Amino acid sequence: MLVRLLAGLVLTTAGCGQAPDPPPFDGEAALAYARTQLEFGYRIPGTEGHRRMGDWLDSTLRARADEVLVQSWDHTAADGSALPLRNFIARFNPAAADRILLVAHWDTRPIADAPDSRDSAAVPGANDGASGVAVLLGVADVLKAHPAPIGVDLLFVDGEDYGSFAQERDVLLGSKYYAKNPAPGPTPLFAVVFDMVGDADLQIYQESYSLTGAPEIVDRVWQVAADLGYREVFIPQGRHTITDDHIPLQEVGIRAIDLIDFDYPHWHTVEDTIDKLSARSLGIVGHVALGVIWRGR
Repeated sequence: MLVRLLAGLVLTTAGCGQAPDPPPFDGEAALAYARTQLEFGYRIPGTEGHRRMGDWLDSTLRARADEVLVQSWDHTAADGSALPLRNFIARFNPAAADRILLVAHWDTRPIADAPDSRDSAAVPGANDGASGVAVLLGVADVLKAHPAPIGVDLLFVDGEDYGSFAQERDVLLGSKYYAKNPAPGPTPLFAVVFDMVGDADLQIYQESYSLTGAPEIVDRVWQVAADLGYREVFIPQGRHTITDDHIPLQEVGIRAIDLIDFDYPHWHTVEDTIDKLSARSLGIVGHVALGVIWRGR
């Protein structure tokens, strides 16, 4: 993610009523989902680990969702590499006219390029990738057992982290593809991206493009978090401006926001490993995701 510091922006959450109590979310199960992803190794497009992870994700979703759509395509990268990519869309209550979209990327970065990184090896992607996927899979478990009051699509995008954010090249590939080829049916009421949401010292500030592109959705999510008792994790204050999967969605008219804790010292390094994740953090974010769903329209 390309980041610029946003200083001095403070936003208080707007009161929008008490959120209905959602079902419980299992943070330990989400952590197990993250661990399984790491066992596939690097999920870099074009590698065996990526293929096996995609097949597992496909079968896991089919056992839970009412319907699963797979978007498959090939992308030619700037270096000439041919990348086989797949987006997975798990649909719950697919006939519902009112729908929301939850998004995470399932690929990992081929090279560690954080400014202070001393190693150019591939990134394990425990927080940057696996954490968001783990939360969405935990949400899928709940939706299978407890039908939601609204239609829900879980979108797992590929190729988010392959290339250069600084040069805007070969990144956000899956969300760009979905933006041009959306799931059939009505446009989602809004979308929430989950990226880097599992570290033990979790603090999620309000991202700048989210505040400008969909401020009412930011208010909604932070109010749900406050209602559920997570004010210390969801901080009602702007901090970073981040190029992430919400941007292509915003560009086609979807009110999309990004949930991300960018103050994560292991971002784009080889130290982004499973021991950095917390079942408690995953549980909090998953509970908030369910709260957003159960609030409905």
